[in-house]
Amino acid sequence: MPTESATASTTGLVVTLPADHPIISVTAQDKPGWIVTVTHKTLPTPQKDDDGNEVSDYIATVEWKAAPGHPGIAPNLFDTFSLAAGPLPKAPSIIMPTVQTYSDGTVVNWNETTTVGGAEPEHPAPVLTLTAAGTNSGAPTPTTAPSQAGPAPSWLPITALGVALVALLLGVANLAVARRKN
Repeated sequence: MPTESATASTTGLVVTLPADHPIISVTAQDKPGWIVTVTHKTLPTPQKDDDGNEVSDYIATVEWKAAPGHPGIAPNLFDTFSLAAGPLPKAPSIIMPTVQTYSDGTVVNWNETTTVGGAEPEHPAPVLTLTAAGTNSGAPTPTTAPSQAGPAPSWLPITALGVALVALLLGVANLAVARRKN
């Protein structure tokens, strides 16, 4: 996540995970100097996790907040915040609105969506495109490929989503840098 302010540091980040395609298992990256808070919400209908256990809630938001005395992310710098999650929804993509808070109290909502043929929004929401195994659209593919040795480990899609989210956040960072140069 880049700090786009020329004078204030990023001191908070909240990622909202989709309620319409709940992800029941999410692990947030622990970062020195940051406090991580995970918020759960109740599922309308219980689901089974990868181990067959019944789960009645999902992860709704993940928040990283600079700990007291930690400066956050200084102007013109960026940092990466990662999630490992699964099982992934059977959807073409998931939108993860994100709120960025600065040390001067400014709050930026990265929650705008692009319409087909429409102009790019000023604060686009991060979108993770999910593709089927074996396709290559250039987007991260958080799925498992068949294995000759037996089923793939259950942690593989979770790790892939973590990598995909890092790529997504780096994409948002690149977009912000490109806009600054224009």
